[in-house]
Amino acid sequence: MVANPGGGSTDAGGGPVRHIPVLLGEVLAALAPAPGKLILDGTFGAGGYSSAILAAGAEVIALDRDPSAIAAGQAMVAAHAGRLRLIHSQFSNLADHAPQGGLDGIVLDIGVSSMQIDEPERGFSFQKSGPLDMRMSATGVSAADVVNRAKVADLIRIFHFLGEENQAPRIAHAIEKRREEKPFETTRDLAGLIELVTPRKMKDKIHPATRVFQALRIFVNDELGELAQALFAAERALKPGGRLVVVTFHSLEDRIVKKFFSDRAGKATGSRHLPAAHQRAATFTVIGKPMVSASEAEAEANPRARSAKLRAGLRTDAAAEAADMSLFGFPNLATLGKLGG
Repeated sequence: MVANPGGGSTDAGGGPVRHIPVLLGEVLAALAPAPGKLILDGTFGAGGYSSAILAAGAEVIALDRDPSAIAAGQAMVAAHAGRLRLIHSQFSNLADHAPQGGLDGIVLDIGVSSMQIDEPERGFSFQKSGPLDMRMSATGVSAADVVNRAKVADLIRIFHFLGEENQAPRIAHAIEKRREEKPFETTRDLAGLIELVTPRKMKDKIHPATRVFQALRIFVNDELGELAQALFAAERALKPGGRLVVVTFHSLEDRIVKKFFSDRAGKATGSRHLPAAHQRAATFTVIGKPMVSASEAEAEANPRARSAKLRAGLRTDAAAEAADMSLFGFPNLATLGKLGG
C-alpha cells in the first residue's frame, strides 16, 4: 500500500515524470463518468483520476487531507473553469461535501502518494534520512510521538496487526530500551535499530523495517478507521444508481472493502436454521467482477500496480444502514490523542 496513483515520481535519470494512475481504465469503466455527472475523488493526490474524469466530461469534487496536494492542485482547478472543486478534507468526511441530491460516483485510492514518499522531510520512507513524521495532514501525533511514548504492549499490537510483523515483540522491546537513552528522531535512526534487531536474511525480499514503518504510518493517520468511515459516508452520499469504486494496495484495506460490500449486499439476519427475523435490503450490488487486479502488462510497467485491487458497487435505492464499526473487527489499539504533546 505505497501508492496513490495520482502521485509524482522520477525517471531513471532523476527528472520528474507524471505518474500514471493505477488501474485507470478499470476505474473509469466502473465509475462511468460522463457529461452531466458529478463525481467525488476522495484521494486527489496529483490529480490523476480527477483529470481523467474531467476529460470524460463529468464535474469533480476532489478531496485531500494533505495541504501540499491542495496547493499543488490549484493550477488544475484554474484550468477547468469551475468544473473542479478541490477541498482540504479527510475523505471520511466526504458526505459533508456532497450536494443534497447526492453524487453520481465516488472513487477512493487508498495509499500514500509518491509525492509524500519522495519527500524525506515527510518521514514516510527510510530510504533517505528525515524526521520520523509520517503525518499526511501535517498535523497531530507523529510517528516519533508513537515510538517514543507508546507502551511496549501497544507497540507490539500496532506492529503485529497493522504491519503483520512477526518480530513485533523483539522490535518493541528494543525500542523501549533504546528510547530510555535517547529518543528516536529520524527515519534512519529507527530503521537502523530494526536492522540490528532483525538483520536482513538472503531470502528476504523487503527491508526489515518495512512492516514497522507501514504499521506506524497506518496508525498515525488512522488509515483503517478513515477507510471504514469513508465507506459508510459513501453509502449516505451516493444517489440511487451512484457508483463507489475503491482501489487498495494492501490486504488489510482490501479486507475492509470486501467486508463492507459483502455486508451491504443484503441478507437475512438471525440463525440460518430458523426463519429469517428480518430481510435486509441491499444498499449496494457488485459492479463487474467482485475484485479486479492489474494486468500483467500494467504490473510490469508499474511495480506499484502489482498489489492493487479494485472493488466497485452500484448504490440501490435502499436506505443507508447504520455506521457500525464492529463490522470490521478492529482490535483495540492505543489512542492517538494520548501520545502527543
